[in-house]
Amino acid sequence: MMPDGRLEMLDQRRLPAEEVWLPMPTYEAVADGIREMAIRGAPAIGIAAAYGVALAARAIFEQTSSADGLEVKLAPIYAHLAETRPTAVNLFWALERMKKCVVESAVLSGAARVERLFEEAAAISKEDRDNNERMGRLGADLFGPGTRIMTHCNTGGLATGGLGTAIGIIRALHHAGKLEHVWIGETRPYLQGARLTTWECQQDQIPSTLITDSMAAHFMQQGKVDAVIVGADRVAANGDVANKIGTYGLAVLCGYHKIPFYVAAPISTIDMETPSGEAIEIEQRSPREVTHLNGMAIAPEGMDAASPAFDMTPSSLIRAIITEDGILEAPYDVALAGLLG
Repeated sequence: MMPDGRLEMLDQRRLPAEEVWLPMPTYEAVADGIREMAIRGAPAIGIAAAYGVALAARAIFEQTSSADGLEVKLAPIYAHLAETRPTAVNLFWALERMKKCVVESAVLSGAARVERLFEEAAAISKEDRDNNERMGRLGADLFGPGTRIMTHCNTGGLATGGLGTAIGIIRALHHAGKLEHVWIGETRPYLQGARLTTWECQQDQIPSTLITDSMAAHFMQQGKVDAVIVGADRVAANGDVANKIGTYGLAVLCGYHKIPFYVAAPISTIDMETPSGEAIEIEQRSPREVTHLNGMAIAPEGMDAASPAFDMTPSSLIRAIITEDGILEAPYDVALAGLLG
């Protein structure tokens, strides 16, 4: 959010070639940015949606000169934002928090009520950054000097409100002098690892190497990976995790090679209403994301393609779930209930 009240979104589709900021004057623009992946990463999606609600409230106030009845007027806006990305639970968590703020702000009038919603969206963003810092410190304490980490997708500042989840831990390891190297999976089909994680690691001068997703097993077999750390888009009540497609495969490889597999996730990503990973809706994206690369066809015309955006990793494959308030180990149903109880 800019000092003059304008909202801008860094277009992650254009990175690393160019840094382009998109104006977000309306909640519809925010929704399009989320749906079309100009912004992505579960925590960042939640933050963007929160600002989308505030923008909608401001537009209603400017059109009617009144902030009365926002609870009813914002109902279709909540629904519109909620349908953009069905798997990332942070989106729904942020919308519920904004709904609560709308109700509680009814004691205010006019512009003050709208301002309160922008303050809440800003608070969600700041809290996420603070959580990233705590998560990074806790996660870094798990490892000793010379650690070699493999990661998947992008879990850094671009995906969150701050330093990142898995990348936040990697940053903390680097700053503590304990990180030897990072292996970055490219993350087909959208290449978030190749385009975004590499960009962030280069900015922080983190020693890293980009690999194709199919190379992960090779480097594990060669004994060059000490641990895998990934993020999460939703953690079910039993500890099952939905994350970017390819995560489950890495967890299976870790099990075979006896490499610890960690998930870094803020509490806002935990969904105690979802009993297990089988109940998580997996977003199906356009086959064009598989058959084309930067607009260029890499498959024959008319070729069918599958494009699930996420997969589900069973809790039995996870060594620990690292949150801002503690490191959880199995049995995860008990640990998660205790954390949130």
